[in-house]
Amino acid sequence: MRQKPKRLKKGDTIGIISPSGPFRDGQMEKAILFLEKLGLNYKLGQHASNRWGYLAGKDEERLADLHNMFANPEINGIICSRGGYGAARMTDKIDFELIRNNPKVFWGYSDITFLHTSFGQLSNLVTFHGPMLTSDVASADFAELSAKMFEQLFEPTPLVYDEKISELAVLSQGTTKAEVVGGNLSLLVQSIGTKFEIETSDKILLIEDIGEEPYRVDGMLNQLRQANKLERLAGVVIGDFADALSTGDKPSLTLEEVLDDYFKDRPYPVMKGFKMGHCQPHFAIPLGVEGELDTYSKTLRLSPGVE
Repeated sequence: MRQKPKRLKKGDTIGIISPSGPFRDGQMEKAILFLEKLGLNYKLGQHASNRWGYLAGKDEERLADLHNMFANPEINGIICSRGGYGAARMTDKIDFELIRNNPKVFWGYSDITFLHTSFGQLSNLVTFHGPMLTSDVASADFAELSAKMFEQLFEPTPLVYDEKISELAVLSQGTTKAEVVGGNLSLLVQSIGTKFEIETSDKILLIEDIGEEPYRVDGMLNQLRQANKLERLAGVVIGDFADALSTGDKPSLTLEEVLDDYFKDRPYPVMKGFKMGHCQPHFAIPLGVEGELDTYSKTLRLSPGVE
């Protein structure tokens, strides 16, 4: 299993970076209030507020913030401001030894999936798939459960997801224990053919996405299938696929039909309905820890992500 970062303490300092897209004016102020309520200090990356089109600054600027936060001994954890697009543009220039030698809490999702995958595989670091500061924490619909998920950073806490949180549907029966990997489906697909290609053999794979019509989800799952990423899985956790309805009057499969076609009655357990991803509440989980998926009790149990 991967190296776990040290737990946070009240008074610790969080580094805020924008590895992908820029955030809007007024959002960061709300997010900072949330960090302060958690008892945390913060340091904004030098370039975290930059804008270069759809990117939060040039690649070298966003990369510098990432490196500086991991290298700075006064920074105890790193939370991304938002997703969007762009993290993968700089990943081939990341100093993975720096990250391996300075393990810290690293938190985000969506476009940050590319960094989760690369940090896990090349720096052996447990990272956290959870709601981000400006795109989630600062939004009016930020749920109480989403806020509560940050508590796992302060104390090694086993997590349990069951139907008390949301209704879960079984696509394939079974139980399994394995390392949990994954995140945003489109970013997992973007890793195929790169040196950061997602490793799925004998893993529990989490997938989620937003704004992708059923034919697009079909195409991405087909690419994973043809890249042999769905064959030797230990299990699959299907998170939220927000705004996945087909548009226009063209014939379409439903998202449910697509998911059934790829995952029904597989030789490993598969459940859907998890509130993980672009949704509220957003159940945050550590990636790279052992998970236990049990479709008979409809539970997902996860080991703590910090030590």
